[in-house]
Amino acid sequence: GWFNGNATQNFWRSAENLALVPVSGTNRWAVAQAAPFRRMHVRGGLNLAPSGYGWASGGYIADSRVDGQVGPYSQQQWYTRDSVIGGWLNGVWNMVFSGVQGAPAQSFPNPPYTTLDTTPVSREKPFLYVSGSEFRVFLPEKRTGARGVTWGSGTPRGTSLPLSQFYVARPGVSAATLNQALAQGLHLLLTPGIYHVDQPIQVNRAGTVVLGLGYATLVPDNGTTVLKVADVDGVRLAGFLVDAGPVNSATLLEVGPAGASADHSANPTTVQDVFVRIGGAGAGKATTSMVINSRHTIVDHTWVWRADHGTGVGWETNRADYGIVVNGDDVLCTGLFVEHFNKYDVQWNGQRGRTIFFQNEKAYDAPN
Repeated sequence: GWFNGNATQNFWRSAENLALVPVSGTNRWAVAQAAPFRRMHVRGGLNLAPSGYGWASGGYIADSRVDGQVGPYSQQQWYTRDSVIGGWLNGVWNMVFSGVQGAPAQSFPNPPYTTLDTTPVSREKPFLYVSGSEFRVFLPEKRTGARGVTWGSGTPRGTSLPLSQFYVARPGVSAATLNQALAQGLHLLLTPGIYHVDQPIQVNRAGTVVLGLGYATLVPDNGTTVLKVADVDGVRLAGFLVDAGPVNSATLLEVGPAGASADHSANPTTVQDVFVRIGGAGAGKATTSMVINSRHTIVDHTWVWRADHGTGVGWETNRADYGIVVNGDDVLCTGLFVEHFNKYDVQWNGQRGRTIFFQNEKAYDAPN
């Protein structure tokens, strides 16, 4: 099979907003990093391992219901949040649950289950849907002490926006055009493809949504920062990939400016399924990948990856010193995957920070 029957390179794929009736009774979702399974209903069991039970390095489930048992088998680690499951078979290294009905009891390290009854703060990812003949984007509301799915009883709570409030971007559009749309008060919907930016995309208005489809990929051509968010309430960044360019960027993604101090506890900014890659598809460089300066930001599932395989890989070829730097206070990360940076994978300077599930590999290519 693919990659000698291993699932350790099944990256950047997702399933969302579907109900499945597995033909064999069990659905297979054998993935590694950056492969979220959100707002799903599996009317049967769920197998997280490849056929032959080769290595696998996931993974993330949120706001989903699995009627049958979840079988990780060979999965090294996994995080499940705010979901309902019919059972959980086993654990290898680190299986974490928060707000999951049907989760196994806390028992780390043997078996390696870390189980929290609830998730302290969560807000599900925005999603595109069809209402009648019209496309709309739904913005789920924030929950505190969440347990179980948002859609289990009646209509999910949140706000529905018509597509007329979005600038629907296509590859080839300039960063200046995107910024003009944002300045006019529009949200951004990034259709699939590769976007080259020569200046930062500036998100300055509270409540702005930047939603990518099909892992729209943003590449800085001239060493710029790809996207910057002002110190405002309720911005939602979701579903896109930032891929470092050949000229070194000081930062790739900044949430809040340096020194940001406003209280966003009532309406935090969320960063969800926003992935960062330095190298792998081609040589790229960035000193710091993701900087979180704004207080109360929720980083809900990210994989910040300095590539250790693929194209453009080497200690100096894809130089990237810092993965994620958290300067803001009261930041919450739910599902934090960071790997292989030249200096520090995570540098957390803020106070009262929390992380629920952390996956990390050190740099394999450090010189002797």
